[in-house]
Amino acid sequence: MAINPLLEIRQLCVDFTSNGNTSRALHHVDLTVNPGEIVAIVGESGSGKSVTSLSVLRLLPQPPAIYCSGQILFDTGNGVTDLLKADEEMLQSLRGSRIAMIFQEPMTSLNPVLTCGYQVTEAIMQHRKITKEEARERALALFEKVQLPDPGQMFSRYPHQLSGGQKQRVMIAMAMSCEPSLLICDEPTTALDVTVQKNILLLIKELQQQNGMGVIFITHDLGVVAEIADRVVVMYRGRIVEENTTAALMNQPAHPYTRALLACRPARHPKGERLPVVSDFMDADGNEKPPPSVLPAAEDHFISKSSDATLLKVEDLHVYYPGRKTFLGKVTSYTRAVDHVSFELKEGETLGLVGESGCGKSTLGRAILQLQPATGGRIFYKGTELLGAAPSTIRSLRRDMQIIFQDPYSSLNPRISIGSAIAEPLAVHGIIKDARQRREKVNELLEKVNLSPDHYNRYPHEFSGGQRQRIVIARALALNPSFVICDESVSALDVSVQAQVLNLLNDLKKEFGFTAIFISHDLSVVRYISDRIMVMNKGKIEESGLAEEVYNSPQSAYTQRLIASIPGGKA
Repeated sequence: MAINPLLEIRQLCVDFTSNGNTSRALHHVDLTVNPGEIVAIVGESGSGKSVTSLSVLRLLPQPPAIYCSGQILFDTGNGVTDLLKADEEMLQSLRGSRIAMIFQEPMTSLNPVLTCGYQVTEAIMQHRKITKEEARERALALFEKVQLPDPGQMFSRYPHQLSGGQKQRVMIAMAMSCEPSLLICDEPTTALDVTVQKNILLLIKELQQQNGMGVIFITHDLGVVAEIADRVVVMYRGRIVEENTTAALMNQPAHPYTRALLACRPARHPKGERLPVVSDFMDADGNEKPPPSVLPAAEDHFISKSSDATLLKVEDLHVYYPGRKTFLGKVTSYTRAVDHVSFELKEGETLGLVGESGCGKSTLGRAILQLQPATGGRIFYKGTELLGAAPSTIRSLRRDMQIIFQDPYSSLNPRISIGSAIAEPLAVHGIIKDARQRREKVNELLEKVNLSPDHYNRYPHEFSGGQRQRIVIARALALNPSFVICDESVSALDVSVQAQVLNLLNDLKKEFGFTAIFISHDLSVVRYISDRIMVMNKGKIEESGLAEEVYNSPQSAYTQRLIASIPGGKA
């Protein structure tokens, strides 16, 4: 007996208008989701994944969005309805009730001034005729179902008081509150730790099986797809280029774009080998190129060369934050963000620093650079003790110690052109006083990070996430530093863009010879880029050693759990 589709998208075309110009975002998209099936939509940013999912709920503002043609047929339980022709009242009754959505960033999806419990009960009462107390009981049961610790306490907390993984669980509870028949998950695990990500994926799969829902799962990571999806749809430039069962697509990808997405994951490549990127498989017009050589040329391998000289020495470093206080303001407990950490870093070495959110990675990096006050311990940089050093000493070292932050958009001034942003440190430190020479230096740096001098006068919002990350890298290297900290600098990027940035970092490290600490929660990326790995857990060093040894033979149970949580396995 044939199963009627839960959702059927037929020949959907969507345009966007801006300043009198029209561009097509979706080209004749066909997609079917059956009851009890998880369909993954895979592709890079701009491929049309989110436009497709937002079109189902008609969440795209009109204008600028224009639904040119096609149908979105949904089985409401009382018959099949074309959602593109449904009136606002019908859509309002379906949103959250029959069709629910989990967005990528839970903090922007939750109201910061309302408690988590209130927001979930409000969603329940919007679609169910029950009392406030019954809604509260249902919300608490959902909090327990999504494995939130101490549901009663979580109910009365505000979003900012929860971790990223906990906020995402609240969003899942809200989405599941009215037992929808279709759940749309738009990159719900992108910026989460691998262990939290694995728990979220297991939770979504478990709830889907219990309720027999259809699920659309949007991601750019084929490793995540391997964990959760029954069927995969690959999108490229607004078109569906390939569709197959998960196993068949993973083992025998037919389209060059799919092969590129699978090939560029760092877990598949030995340290120092140049990562393939989409341009190796397809030209700018989307046509297939001859496949790249399986074995890269010898010059495509880069192994960093560290010396015996110690660049950085950290002794017994600790950073404590005040916790609970008495009524009179006396601190009674502390959060030990960094708890008596000691290590050394050799010149030319890349040290990978890994661990879950809240383990102290970023705090340690900022404390080394004196961007975060340390509670105690000692930090020596090229023999100079940094803690307690005069401000003039720290200022003189600033040009030699740089940081690349996780979010390039928030670390660039939106009102300053990217050329001016890169030139600013050259002017501040008095390295190049002539404006014309500064511009020449900036143009040279832009070319080194594969951008054009023509980009000099453009602003941050005019660039993609990967391009903005290149701009931040160029700014960090403008002063030719000896030491660079990369703080989660590739964690939110598409896998293909991530491969480009990792290749770029290897190229620049080869050219400039700087020493680096690479902070990440992704062990496969850290293993690829680093000489040594140091694993942090609850402010302490859990394990450290050569990158391949820690990755392939972890000694600590915590490290073993991190590696076991890598989506799609280690390859």
